[in-house]
Amino acid sequence: IGASRPADLKACDYLWRDWGEKDFDAAVRLMHEERRQRPLLVVGHSVGGFLPGLAASAPLVSRMLTVGAQYAWCGDYARRHWLSMFWQWHIVMPALTACCGYFPGRRLGWLEDLPAGVAREWSFRGPRFEKSHPPRERRSALRRMASVSAPILAVTMTDDAYGTLSAIRRTLRYYTRAQRTMVQLHPGDLGFESVGHFNLFHDRHAPDFWLDTLVWLRDGVNPWPGKVVPSPF
Repeated sequence: IGASRPADLKACDYLWRDWGEKDFDAAVRLMHEERRQRPLLVVGHSVGGFLPGLAASAPLVSRMLTVGAQYAWCGDYARRHWLSMFWQWHIVMPALTACCGYFPGRRLGWLEDLPAGVAREWSFRGPRFEKSHPPRERRSALRRMASVSAPILAVTMTDDAYGTLSAIRRTLRYYTRAQRTMVQLHPGDLGFESVGHFNLFHDRHAPDFWLDTLVWLRDGVNPWPGKVVPSPF
């Protein structure tokens, strides 16, 4: 995406986990060096709310807000959309990736183009994310996730077909040392009929959702105490 896109996606060997182990790790280290005396706050959407725990520097994070955070295991997709989502991401995507050498998501209007390694990790991931790592790296990945102690507020919507309650719980179970709070909002709570997986980042939500999240990021206070989902982690 943007300036991070390599000139030739077909020759790109990036993997999904690289975004956490390399990209996010580099960003955290940079911010820590530049602002050592300031809290380091993280907002992560979708897999961006899962990957931070893979960074060796993640223990430097002070507080996290995640939105629809999960790693797209098909068993957690919303039942009413399961067939279409499975067809799209686990049949069509790997087939096109095999044909093109990368996933041409932009051309389809689905999402950005993806390197083949990223697309394959998504398509063939099982219920345990670490199983997509080489066996010798799995314990290390789990230890990094477990080393995060920053409080996490995990928000999802009732109409998020990706960020279902089971998917959010699956993510949060890896953050074993963190104080974890899960909140599920209804679109009507924000004055809308639908929100889904992506729309909370549209600026139409600046006066409501965006503003509310500052209470958590700035003060560490959950702005939706009545929407907490009891979750045995």
